[in-house]
Amino acid sequence: MKTISVIVPCYNEEESINLYYDAMTKVKNDTTKFKFEYWFIDDGSSDHTYTVLKDLQALHSDEVHYISFSRNFGKEAALYAGLNEVKGDYTAVMDVDLQDPPEMLLEMFDDLESGEYDCVGTARMDRDGENSIISFFSNGFYGVINKMSQTKIIPGARDYRLMTRQMVNAILSMTEYNRFSKGIFSWVGFRTKYLPYKNRERVAGKTSWNFWKLLKYAITGIIDFSERPLMFATWMGIFFSGVSVLAIIAIIIRKLVFPLSSVTGWASMVSIILLIGGIQLLSIGILGEYIGKIFLEVKKRPIYIIREKK
Repeated sequence: MKTISVIVPCYNEEESINLYYDAMTKVKNDTTKFKFEYWFIDDGSSDHTYTVLKDLQALHSDEVHYISFSRNFGKEAALYAGLNEVKGDYTAVMDVDLQDPPEMLLEMFDDLESGEYDCVGTARMDRDGENSIISFFSNGFYGVINKMSQTKIIPGARDYRLMTRQMVNAILSMTEYNRFSKGIFSWVGFRTKYLPYKNRERVAGKTSWNFWKLLKYAITGIIDFSERPLMFATWMGIFFSGVSVLAIIAIIIRKLVFPLSSVTGWASMVSIILLIGGIQLLSIGILGEYIGKIFLEVKKRPIYIIREKK
């Protein structure tokens, strides 16, 4: 019987953990093809997540393990920590809120066993029940990043997937501090199949993601996997430099042809100055984002710090 190592990031999920474990146990009982090894990652939760995980591990020490961080490092760090610990034949990444249907693991396992694929991922067909504003910008994000980056991401793709050991090793070889897993999963390549499914709501608790966190996450993804923003700043600089040269020539010609012309156009001049100034600040901001990422990388700080592991 093969083993599936399941990585489950948890941040303030005290209400969902036992519900998740019960749902996964039902899947395990429906098959004799595989067994589970769980790695729950407590990402510096401020509720009783740590206590619930500790109690669950005491009851099921043969299959349940947990890592508790010294503080909140983010979901990306939790995923990386789990990947560093798993030992199973296949590795699954799942959310604990049961928005990722556990029963899909049966089909995912069969696809990997066929030898045709190295990874089986999932993609949501709809976003029913999700905030309409977040849904709109999320859909827009996939369009933007797929146009700006050579690393293509399937629209609606989730972190929920089942991978071979070879693919896990490839992901672990990417040790950057600023991590965007959806991009990393695609960048390493390998033969991947995506299974569509309808969106599900959380079984308990509240999501820690809000619009601003998702926006920051999206910006991280674009910067990590595209140089197009830098090219945008360069081309805008070239364009407006050319416009400025033409404007200077026009002003000189006007002065030579109409030497006594009165000074006019203050409103248009101020508008142009504000426009160019805004573009300059935007370009500086884009450069600042990239420099900030470089600053964090060269520090070589650990991606996470473990307080307790069992």
